Amino acid sequence: MADNHGGDGESKTLAFDRKSGFCESTSIFYSKREPMALPPNQFLDVTSFISSQPHRGKTAFVDAVTGRRLSFSELWLGVKRVADCLYALGVRKGNVIIILSPNSILFPIVSLSVMSLGAIITTANPINTSDEISKQIADSLPVLAFTTCQLVSKLTAASNSNLPVVLMDENYVPSQTQEERVKIVGRLETMMETEPSESRVKQRVDQDDTAALLYSSGTTGTSKGVMLTHSNLIALVQVYRARFGLEQRTVCTIPMCHVFGFGSFATGLIALGWTIVVLPKFEMAQLLSAVEIHRSSYLSLVPPILVAMVNGANEINSKYDLSSLHTVVAGGAPLSRELTEKFVENYRTVKILQGYGLTESTAIAASMFTKEESKRYGASGLLAPNVEAKIVDLDTGRVLGVNQTGELWLRSPTVMKGYFKNEEATASTIDSEGWLKTGDLCYIDSEGFVFVVDRLKELIKCNGYQVAPAELEALLLAHPEIADAAVIPIPDLKAGQYPMAYVVRKAACNLSESEIMGFVAKQVSPYKRIRKVTFLASIPKNPSGKILRRELIKLTTSKL
Repeated sequence: MADNHGGDGESKTLAFDRKSGFCESTSIFYSKREPMALPPNQFLDVTSFISSQPHRGKTAFVDAVTGRRLSFSELWLGVKRVADCLYALGVRKGNVIIILSPNSILFPIVSLSVMSLGAIITTANPINTSDEISKQIADSLPVLAFTTCQLVSKLTAASNSNLPVVLMDENYVPSQTQEERVKIVGRLETMMETEPSESRVKQRVDQDDTAALLYSSGTTGTSKGVMLTHSNLIALVQVYRARFGLEQRTVCTIPMCHVFGFGSFATGLIALGWTIVVLPKFEMAQLLSAVEIHRSSYLSLVPPILVAMVNGANEINSKYDLSSLHTVVAGGAPLSRELTEKFVENYRTVKILQGYGLTESTAIAASMFTKEESKRYGASGLLAPNVEAKIVDLDTGRVLGVNQTGELWLRSPTVMKGYFKNEEATASTIDSEGWLKTGDLCYIDSEGFVFVVDRLKELIKCNGYQVAPAELEALLLAHPEIADAAVIPIPDLKAGQYPMAYVVRKAACNLSESEIMGFVAKQVSPYKRIRKVTFLASIPKNPSGKILRRELIKLTTSKL
């Protein structure tokens, strides 16, 4: 079959298999989806693009706790006013602004206004420690921070109080001591009500300019800033347009600081006129009540929440009216076939649409669109519109075909610009032809469905968060009684995976498992805590000193 596909911007007529999407002559899998249209105007920011999208939606955001609503007109007026205030504060194109906040109906106003100026939004996770936030600040060098009164002390501890702060709380008045300790330069609510005093000069924003800087453990371990451009986010919006209908209702429980939450609730779904009910943090009863009260039709969930819904199905179905819910979008980590089947059995009117993506691919790679596709249990879906894929043999570098397992490489309009200030990591992740090496072991079947078999990157996926073993190993090795250490994942039905440590104690030391777990817990976010410690005489390593994690994983699974 002949078809036009051009992932690198050219339109080529290629013969490829209609069922699998595989082209023998190029060894590339092409998306079977309708190609999406991308705006030709090179000078376009993602905020302007989203605000210009046609829909008939009225309410953009609802605060699930207070009931406060933001209409689309209030949202866009707020974005414009906040952008004007930021400009008056001296924020210019290319400046980085950090936001440290739980989910809130005001989070998207901050990110959209920052991006409209051509400035760059970087998101910090509220559950991160001051040390972790400090590293992000040292790397990204923000000129301004948005945060809440509850998190301001964590931010000042991380930034040595030099960073100017805008407070996001509704009616919060800082105490005098806080005013003295923190350089507070404004309140978000005041900004949203401020009429511009003078017209600002709009700086031209190029689609290839960086819009967002999201920190991810990447494919190699240590946390790096992923540069997502305006064109990356515009392409994400267009994938959402192809996948979802207009003017739906959903409840946001995924952190907006994470690419899955940022892409959905701070950008993509706004363009489709959806009403987004926002929970500040995940709480099962609040989530289910919000679905019932607001008649939500869609939910985006990570596997641990699906597990909890399966385990509590009888009580949930008797207590809550979930009849409005017809679709669960699952992401963050692969879902097992068993879990998918159990969920569908307990919630018969709901279909699960799986998806697969990385921060480096703007959360887009493969996804399911329909109920028919959702029956392909264990799969992550078909390649998204305009996405090309290759399966590469790890040992030989040979490009493989249908039903053959190797590393998944992706090329698409959603592939990141690169890692911030890290050319070496960028060059090892994206090749000269624009292929992103995902670090995931996958195969694509004869129908074009992508199956994620294993993670090559040594990251541990705990509750949808990425944990780098190298970071925990460095902490362990800093303990005076530890001679050597290795961290690996152990499977967990609820969290997906947990970090566990193999530890070699120094001679004549009697360090206990609980002492080690406590030592690490004091220094890291909850999801990075070590849940199990096993003592060994030595850590298995290859001749170059690289830890043989697979041997340790085999050792662990044989004991489970």
